[in-house]
Order: sequence, then structure tokens, then C-alpha cells
Amino acid sequence: MKPIYIFLLLIVLSGCSTQQKNKLSTKGRLTDDQLLTLVQKQTYKYFYEGAEPISGLSRERYHSDNVYPQNDKDIIATGASGFGIMGTIVAIERKFITREQGYKHLKKGLDFLAKADRFHGAWPHWMLPSGKAKAFGKNDDAGDLVETSFLAQALVCVRQYYANGNAEEKALASKADELWKGIDWNFYRKNNENVLYWHWSPNSGWKMNFAITGYNECLITYIMAACSPTYGVPADVYHKGWAKNGAINTNISLYGHPVKLKHNVVGESVGPLFWSHYSYLGLNPKGLKDKYADYWEENKNHTLINYDYAIANPKGYKGYGKNSWGLTASYSVKGYAAHMPNEDFGVISPTAALSSYPYAPVESMQMIRHLYENLGDKVWGEFGFYDAYSETANWFPKRYIGIDQGPIVVMIENGRTGLIWNLFMSAPEIQQGLKKLDFQSPKI
Repeated sequence: MKPIYIFLLLIVLSGCSTQQKNKLSTKGRLTDDQLLTLVQKQTYKYFYEGAEPISGLSRERYHSDNVYPQNDKDIIATGASGFGIMGTIVAIERKFITREQGYKHLKKGLDFLAKADRFHGAWPHWMLPSGKAKAFGKNDDAGDLVETSFLAQALVCVRQYYANGNAEEKALASKADELWKGIDWNFYRKNNENVLYWHWSPNSGWKMNFAITGYNECLITYIMAACSPTYGVPADVYHKGWAKNGAINTNISLYGHPVKLKHNVVGESVGPLFWSHYSYLGLNPKGLKDKYADYWEENKNHTLINYDYAIANPKGYKGYGKNSWGLTASYSVKGYAAHMPNEDFGVISPTAALSSYPYAPVESMQMIRHLYENLGDKVWGEFGFYDAYSETANWFPKRYIGIDQGPIVVMIENGRTGLIWNLFMSAPEIQQGLKKLDFQSPKI
């Protein structure tokens, strides 16, 4: 073939290739709503198709490849199970599963919880398929009040969701009500101190000696404790324990965003982004205020600090910017770490930005598109986006952690429709408890 014909043929083929590429790109690009729905649907599979089969609850973690051997697929995580329960309500409403499938899945989980080990009403951090507690660490082998509170907010949501359902659904609502009212929050004051303690064990008692004080992810623990109609704690426990008689407050600014709550970290900084997620899957921060903070502003500023930090990128990590941001606790190139601005190893955790969707929808959407359209299979698998990655280290592990996947489904939905916020805030006990603590909210 003469050179001129080869040249012309290459031009034609190149044009066809470009046209085909553009055609596929146009055809394949999802709208924001379509992409959000896809992310929610794929992520929810972790809690349905990927659930621990005997309990129907959330696995602690799941590895999709053989690079990181996993021998603990049977470990059930209490907090992540709570997030998955709220995710199931989202899945029913979004028609990812049928109402009957959702009911059966939730009933299986609640039946398991009713028979599982409890310690003065609190579940352990980890459980086995037998329902027995599995030690999370030395002396941490029984009641975990914080993980229990993550689950308790979900039980309230289940009760509210099925309150006007058919006979079977009302029975499930009653079971959820009984389970959450059985948590003895007052016991975890350790002899009526004005503070809650994280752990108690029949084997080692209060040896962990971990008083829960703010500010971190545990606001919901105090909210649930104050709201309980059976074992409710006095308001002083919140003000003197959690808020440390007002010492919870600070007055700093990072990247131009004010911070009024003193995060429990070293120096004047903010903690991992999950601190703005876990307590607020049910508790609606919109318009939520007390004498310590405006919680919507605090969470929004926490989010934007992360966003602006990634753009500033003071450590010069590869890939950081407006399309790749968000530091939180996750897998890390250094094992497992609570990533935050003053503990940054070049690791981005998708859950950080995705679960911040209500606070910064534009910035979160930028991140979602970058992950899905640009990084693609490097970060996307059978249960949605993998837990963490580092472009600096060229590190893209195919691993999931339940407590990181759960907030993605729920918080995106809260940002879109307010579904879970509306259910939780509609509970009379929640409204009364918030008033007892002198909170203000348009929902109470």
C-alpha cells in the first residue's frame, strides 16, 4: 500500500475512534442524580448481599482480593450494623430491594440482636455469628456504649418507619422499641458520675476507664442516653461530662472557617471527618443548636476545612485537590489510621467526602465524579468505592470497612431527601430529650 493511502487510512480510523469515544462518553455520562443513586445502590450491597449470613448484620470488613488475606469475615460490627439498618430503610424507599425483602432483612437482624450478648443492655463492639461477644481489645470484650448508641439511633428509625405499617411491620417496630429501651445508659455512669463511660466488662469491670468527653464522634451517645424513657440520664451528665463544664468550646479558624468546638486532637486542629457523620445519621444538624455550638455550621466548616486543606496540600501529596479530598479514619499505607490535617499520610478515604454530601454537595459531587469517571476500577468494586487509596504511594487496595460504607448510603440520602433525619427527629423521646438538654431545632 502506498504511503499516501496509509496516511489517509490512519486519518479515517483516527476520526472513527474519536467519534466512537465521544459517543461512548456522551452515552455513558450519568446525571448527578443517576450517579448518586448508583453509588448508594452499589454501596448498600455491602449490607445486603455482603452481610454476615447468619445474623444478616454488617461484617466488620471485607477484602475483595487475595493480596490482603482475611480470616475474620464472620465478625459482626455493632456500629456498622446500625448504619446498615438505616441503609436498609433507604434501600426500600429507593427500591433497591422490595419492601418485603427489607422487612425480612431487618427482622433477621433484630431477631439476632435480641438473642445476642448484652451487658446492662449494651452490645459489644464485635460479635460472632453465635451472638457471643468477641474481644475488640484487651479489657474491651463486652459492653461498648458508643457502638451501641450508633445502633440505637437506627432502632429508633426502624420503629418510626414501621409505626403505621401492617401487623408484621408493627411487631417489628415494637421489637426495635424494646431493644433500644433496654439499654441501661445510667449504669454506664460508673456509680452515678456525671459522665458516661465507653466500656464495661463482667471480666474486668471498669478497667478500660474511658470517660466519653467531647468533642469527637460521640455526641449521639449522650443524646440517646438523655432521650431514653427507661434509663435516661440527667442533663448534668451532658453538660458536666460531654461538654466538660464548657471546656468543650474553643475559638479558632482554619482556612477561613471558624471552629467553636474543641476537637479531641493534639494542637489547634480538627479531627477525622467521621466526627461530622456518625452522630448525625439520624440526628439532624440543620438548625440544631445549644449553648456550645451551631452544629450545622460546625459540620459544614469541618468539611470545608478538609476541602481547602486538600487544595492547599501543604505536604505536596500527589492527586490532592478539589476532586480528591477528605481525611478520616480508614485503612492506610501505615496500617489503620485516623487521618486528619495534623495526621496526614497521603491517604484519601472516599467515605469522608461522600458522607459529607449534605454539608458540601458541590464539593462532594466533584469527588464522586472524579472517583467514578477518572479513577474507575482502581477505586470502584462490587460494594461501591473501596475504603481508601493513595496516589502518592500508588496504593489502591480492594478492601472495605463496614463502618465507613454505612454513612455513604445514609448521608447521601439525608442530603437528597432528609429521609433518615426525618424519621429519627419525629420520635417523641428524641424531641423531649433534646429539649431536656436545652437544644434548639426546627424539628422540636
